[in-house]
Amino acid sequence: MASANQMSLTCYLVLLFFSASLLSSTASRVLPETSSQESHEQWMAHYGRVYKDAYEKEQRSQIFQENVKYIESFNNAMNKGYKLAVNEFADLTNEEFRTTRNRYMAHECSPSTSAFRYENVTAVPSSMDWRTKGAVTPIKDQGQCGCCWAFSAVAAMEGITQLKTGKLVSLSEQELVDCDTSGIDQGCEGGLMDNAFDFIISNKGLTTESNYPYKGVDGTCNSNEESNHAATITGHEDVPANSESALLKAVASQPISVAIDASGSDFQFYSSGVFTGECGTELDHGVTAVGYGTSDDGTKYWLVKNSWGTSWGQEGYIMMERDIDAKEGICGIAMQASYPTA
Repeated sequence: MASANQMSLTCYLVLLFFSASLLSSTASRVLPETSSQESHEQWMAHYGRVYKDAYEKEQRSQIFQENVKYIESFNNAMNKGYKLAVNEFADLTNEEFRTTRNRYMAHECSPSTSAFRYENVTAVPSSMDWRTKGAVTPIKDQGQCGCCWAFSAVAAMEGITQLKTGKLVSLSEQELVDCDTSGIDQGCEGGLMDNAFDFIISNKGLTTESNYPYKGVDGTCNSNEESNHAATITGHEDVPANSESALLKAVASQPISVAIDASGSDFQFYSSGVFTGECGTELDHGVTAVGYGTSDDGTKYWLVKNSWGTSWGQEGYIMMERDIDAKEGICGIAMQASYPTA
């Protein structure tokens, strides 16, 4: 009888152990998914994201989880000098992200015979940061409007205006979006920094951000504010193409409009460190080089101001590797650089 009871108890314990193992195994499969859904919910709350229905939310949740996996896998590899992070673009596919943010219209490089006032500069500082010299306004956010070209041009104009007058004034990107539409530049649909400079010259100036605030959509030109000039430029020049040494002379002298290939996922989720990632030269984004330097590990970099808000990158900035083997520079940064003159 005792033997039967012992066998019964043994069977019970085995069954209990098996059930517990099965439950644990089931939980381990469910918990990560639940955790991912919870992290998406927390992300939505943090960025105030709202979807139109349950279907869209499910689709965005899947994209979010795939992006998180990519970011974690990249950071865990520990083989790069930069890091990625979950930011406000984490529920977008890379294609969606590029479509809404990157609308620089690449064009033929200007001939090297064009004027370049810094050609004969022989000595430049070992590092430069125009922010510390009061020539850079706070980070702005272009939102879902593809007018990176306007933000790049305006940042360069704000810089030269401060160097000329000693006053840093935030100028209006929306004026360019609404009013510079008779040529190549087409507001949220894209444009070029050189063409923006041409418009500003023919318009005899640009008004302030406060007079003509940014809306992030194509609008009708406000002719009253358009004529209320706060700053002017006299011309613009191109940096000789495919020369980081020429670009260095220029950036040592003033903030410079540059075009880059910002199409990769690493760029979408860049967080910190010197960006040394793979990217092409299909220029699709206008930004502003506002300095340069060398990191603690000896990597030379360009300091670049972006227009994707402060939640992206290093509070809106990125350090991009400088002096690489390719003459175009990383992501083509040395291919189509230009600057306004005053």
